[in-house]
Amino acid sequence: MSAASSADLARASELHARAREAVGAYRFGHGRSLLTDALRRLGRIAGPDRAATALRVRVLVSLAYVDVEADSLAAGLDGLDDAQRHARLLPDGPERAELDGLVLAHRALFLYRAGRVAESLEVFDDAIPRLERGIRSGTGDPSVLAGAYLNRGTAYLLSAQVQLAAADFARCIEASEARGLPLLAAKARHNLGYAAYMTGDLPVALRHYDEAERSFRELSPGLLPALQLDRARALLAAGLATDAARQLDDAIPRLRQQRARQDLAEAEVVRAAAALLAGKIGDARRRARSAERSFTRRGNTRWAAVAALVALRAQTAAALASGRIPARLPERAVKLAETLRALMLEDETGLALMLAVRLELRRGCPAVAELLLDQLPRQRPTTPLDHLMLLRLCRAELAVARGDRRRALAEARGGLVELGRARDRMGGLELVCGTAIHGQQLGELAVGLVLNGPRRSARQLFGWLERTRAQVYRYEPMPAIDDPVLAAKVTALRSLRRAVQLERVGGRSARRQERQAAALEREVLRQGWYTTPWGRPRPVASLAEVVAALGERALVTFAVSGDELVAVVVAGGRTRLARLASAAETGEWAHRLHADLDALAPDGLPAPLARVVTDSARRSAEELDARLIAPLAPVVGERELVVVPTGALYAVPWGSLPSLRGRPVVVAPSATAWLSAELGAVDADHVVIARGPLLAEAIAEEDELRDIYPGAVHLTGAAATVAAVRQALDDASTAHLAAHGEHEPTNAMFSRLELADGPLFAHELSRLGRPPRHCVLAACELAMNHIRPGDEALGFAGGLLAGGVRTVVAASSRVGDEAAATTMVDYHRRIAEGDRPAVALAAAMAGDPFRRPFICLGAG
Repeated sequence: MSAASSADLARASELHARAREAVGAYRFGHGRSLLTDALRRLGRIAGPDRAATALRVRVLVSLAYVDVEADSLAAGLDGLDDAQRHARLLPDGPERAELDGLVLAHRALFLYRAGRVAESLEVFDDAIPRLERGIRSGTGDPSVLAGAYLNRGTAYLLSAQVQLAAADFARCIEASEARGLPLLAAKARHNLGYAAYMTGDLPVALRHYDEAERSFRELSPGLLPALQLDRARALLAAGLATDAARQLDDAIPRLRQQRARQDLAEAEVVRAAAALLAGKIGDARRRARSAERSFTRRGNTRWAAVAALVALRAQTAAALASGRIPARLPERAVKLAETLRALMLEDETGLALMLAVRLELRRGCPAVAELLLDQLPRQRPTTPLDHLMLLRLCRAELAVARGDRRRALAEARGGLVELGRARDRMGGLELVCGTAIHGQQLGELAVGLVLNGPRRSARQLFGWLERTRAQVYRYEPMPAIDDPVLAAKVTALRSLRRAVQLERVGGRSARRQERQAAALEREVLRQGWYTTPWGRPRPVASLAEVVAALGERALVTFAVSGDELVAVVVAGGRTRLARLASAAETGEWAHRLHADLDALAPDGLPAPLARVVTDSARRSAEELDARLIAPLAPVVGERELVVVPTGALYAVPWGSLPSLRGRPVVVAPSATAWLSAELGAVDADHVVIARGPLLAEAIAEEDELRDIYPGAVHLTGAAATVAAVRQALDDASTAHLAAHGEHEPTNAMFSRLELADGPLFAHELSRLGRPPRHCVLAACELAMNHIRPGDEALGFAGGLLAGGVRTVVAASSRVGDEAAATTMVDYHRRIAEGDRPAVALAAAMAGDPFRRPFICLGAG
């Protein structure tokens, strides 16, 4: 070979290596340019040359991969055919066998990417032994073999053979680590996360994704969008539509920039599913149709059918919500099911048939629905949780159509048990709460059946409400595992939030810091999802247990069915059902009262304005009283109340309602949560008083509290740091935290109290080793919650309750420093004299309930 040809060969080899790096980072345009240049240089080499031919085969294979990702399957397969023709120019031997294996491995990869999984696995089983022989002979490329293990494992995942997939990923990791290929090992860990996702082990999936992300950020940031896509799938399975959408909204523009058309279209399908779960039906259908067209253009019939299924699911949701079922819609669902079955997509086939079942039932055709239900494929270990819940719903709705109410309730009960098993595996409050959305329709069906049944049993309704709402509070929290990485992120977040506060005080914009803080909050939450399961589940409270614990008190549990607000009242050993008012209208009055109390909160409000706002608040309170409490008066009389709210009623300061002024009221997320708190231990005798910055010195209640609690631990000024307060709270009997607070509606577990060195987050207090028994939050609106489906309420006070605090006293709206101080001094004086928290708070609020909107949460 001439010197010029040798130079061209060397340069082509260098260009190929650079192109592989670019393609591995999803920079397909740059990779194509480098590969084209490599082929041009190889074309200048005169005469047949073994080394040049072998390199040409490798370059053509790499170019075919670019064609598949950025163009179409057909173009990629044509490229492989060209590579195979050049490989045949080489003599038989180890090198030829290894190159044949390389071509076959990529053909298998392209086939599974196109959805032809069975064909793909056959080709992989031919390719991988050839590649293994190439390694043994010394001619093979270890990265190609490791990549083949990785890709065959992914094909196994697509055919739901999870154990075989995990074995191939383990082989990939072993081969990669032995040969110094950290990026391939990280890709295998990413795929192990997908395997865990398929089996429903979402905490493990999220842990693998985070491990892979750390490697990708260092080694190949271009892979991060594909990782975000898979993380979004896991978040959707956990019911966290907003978090999934956030991941995808970040990934989709990057995938578009990378021209990764397959992953981009898949991301649009998952984004459509996130929109559907969030109730944005039009957006879901539009995105799914767009993805379907993209897959069709690429010749990927399997993924086109999956996209069509998401679009059909959106159309079905719209039809069921409106009550108008197009005559041809069930037929379309059945035809799509046939297409999916032919493509060997069993779970998707079942989903399409279940959509047809629900449509036929709504059209009044139970016989047709039953026939379709019989055609469902058998459930598998990898069948998604939402599919399992939908099957239960179909069976329950069919039973209703047949007049078999008992069977319908049995299906609902069985579905909620399955959902509970999945919830028990979750880590972090958010994952535990999020799964509730998958059982929402089953719970609504059961509640509706009880309310509209012939007996309308209040006792039965009580049981169903306890099974379907606020399940996060059923768990006994497990101690958190110390994690230095997580602690460092929380510290960084605290500094950012402190910077935001200082910028605001100085009248400057803090948008950049706000964005950084929001991103870091999501990282902290995500890491908490897999460090350890949230807790051990407690049994649902029985009515008999609740009756025994109530004594002379009454329990009022509010619930909604359709637009009807109802109450289950337990008093004097009897249980009654009361039908009340429009839920939407009552919710609007609750919002008005909340807005009025916010407006009334500032100290020094001009008297004329204060009178106007007070009159408005009084009207709202009287209207709520007439809707919620007055109809119950014949049953509850003057008893103390335990109130279990629903939806907008979580924001009501119950002591401001005329009938409840001066009456002890405890608010709890469920009767089960109340009973657990009521029976909790109260043996500690250790009082902590902490005071944050920026409170008005003239009205601080600290001196009075020193007199009330002479032996208390006091943390004020620079001593009231986050670390000192957290340490002091450990095993306290009473904790009084006087500080400015802020409810974070978009990320409730990062609602916060401002301390000397920055904010103390709800996230940090939700897993104290020995939480305080009684915690008083003398700050604005920290009783507020973000309400998720299933009345899963999360916020600062809610995080404390879920973390094991027995009683939390907090404000449900804004409160002025002066009003807070006055209320708290009166409250603590009564506590020190022996009053129970609910009794003390009722008396402390009675003099000015609109300026003192505190509630007693948990027990008291």
